Amino acid sequence: MARDITEQPAPRLDDIDRAILAELTGNGRASVTAVAEAVHISRAHAYSRIARLTETGVLSRFTAVVDPVKAGLRSSAYVTLKVRQHAWRELREQLRAIPEIHHIALVGGSFDVILLVRAEDNVHLREVIFDQLQSMPGILDTQTFLVFEDLDAR
Repeated sequence: MARDITEQPAPRLDDIDRAILAELTGNGRASVTAVAEAVHISRAHAYSRIARLTETGVLSRFTAVVDPVKAGLRSSAYVTLKVRQHAWRELREQLRAIPEIHHIALVGGSFDVILLVRAEDNVHLREVIFDQLQSMPGILDTQTFLVFEDLDAR
């Protein structure tokens, strides 16, 4: 889900909110009861806090973390893009439509966009980069950084 930084300001979070977020980050399948017990609040209080965090967009979705190698995606790379000025909005939707792209970030620096691309193997990865990305009219240049080892920091 893309975040629009022009949206409403972020709600203020207190220590209980941060503790709830830490619990759910560690186990997105945790029940409200389990979260309440871990954070030392009532179930009703945990339920209302989680509902507020969801309504305000702090919690945007609950998801599973998939091991890419075990899922058959043995080749990964970070791909940086230099894009034409004013091409971002159109490119953003084209990039989101490519299933091999797992993360997209608009950044500042010597390139404009960084992508995490996961593929079955290097041949598949090459096809995504050469045939799909480099053929997009708004992309001026790409640079590819192969991932040798993936570590989840959370």
